Amino acid sequence: MMKAAGFDALFESPAAFGGYFERGLEGLLDIGGMNLFILVAANASFDATLWEPLAPRLQNEYERLGAGLRAALAEGRRIEEADDDLLVFLKMSCIGLDRLHLTEQRLAGPWEVQFNQLRSFRPLRNSQRPMRDIRAPFDADAFNFNKPFMQQETLASGELLGRHIDLYYNKYPFVALHSLLVPERDMCHPQYLFEDMHHYVWKLVRHLAGNLPGIRVGYNAMGAFASVNHLHLQLFVRDQALPVESGRWTHNGGERRYPVECRVFDDAESAWACIQACHEENQAYNLLYAPGRLYCMPRRKQGDFDLPSWSNGFSWYELCGGMITFNHQDWAGLDEAVITESLGLAGL
Repeated sequence: MMKAAGFDALFESPAAFGGYFERGLEGLLDIGGMNLFILVAANASFDATLWEPLAPRLQNEYERLGAGLRAALAEGRRIEEADDDLLVFLKMSCIGLDRLHLTEQRLAGPWEVQFNQLRSFRPLRNSQRPMRDIRAPFDADAFNFNKPFMQQETLASGELLGRHIDLYYNKYPFVALHSLLVPERDMCHPQYLFEDMHHYVWKLVRHLAGNLPGIRVGYNAMGAFASVNHLHLQLFVRDQALPVESGRWTHNGGERRYPVECRVFDDAESAWACIQACHEENQAYNLLYAPGRLYCMPRRKQGDFDLPSWSNGFSWYELCGGMITFNHQDWAGLDEAVITESLGLAGL
């Protein structure tokens, strides 16, 4: 894991960030354990360029973990693995690592569609629970990023623009070079964005975009499919703009209406006024921070509308035009009209 002294080097270029990301995954396999095996397998299965070099080591660790688990069960020994990880590993074992599908992606009109099999195995936590309020106090006993086992999943830690941040690998990624940005982790901020932090993220994205032009940061408010009530955002770097950024939409000056309300801001102060209004109205929302621009999407709360059968939730990625499926037939069959209609279900 990269600590403060070399933190800036992580963001020197897309090649530097991608290279460190890959080497970090290799290092997690050196540590070993079911938790980290699942994390590396999910990240590698999302990106075929990662899967090829890591596949032999993943297969060896998969066999070692499976043999240990079978022996423990046969001998009636206590299994030390977390229940969440054990369930995911058992799901993987039902298929076999050699039959696990790598993530597939395609376009359906303006929309992205991905088949992400391993992500379908993950625990859902808060993201499936109907929520009436977008603010809840931090709960140290619930899942949060201060848990000791979470520190093994750290990509890098250090100070950037005057604040301490931790970057964690996303255990079940759905965008390229996907990490979780946790600012001031020890302060135990709940998942409720506040003004200073909004301005910090705005500045951070602009700052990092100098070397990483494809950097973006997503955010799920509580009630908008945030799975953890500990302040975090989702940082990623990709070559293509997200569908919500297309010039075809009226919010970007085009002629076509987006299926959900999308408010676009080119200055941080106006963007915060929109977020603050959502807070005052107890309105769920998703955000996308791009360099010098914010997309804010007020939406219906989770539990207030029926999800389509092919989806486990509409978070910031779905609101930005990317659909995740867990069934290959659904992935192959989804068309532009169905996605447009389904996305509109989240609209106010």
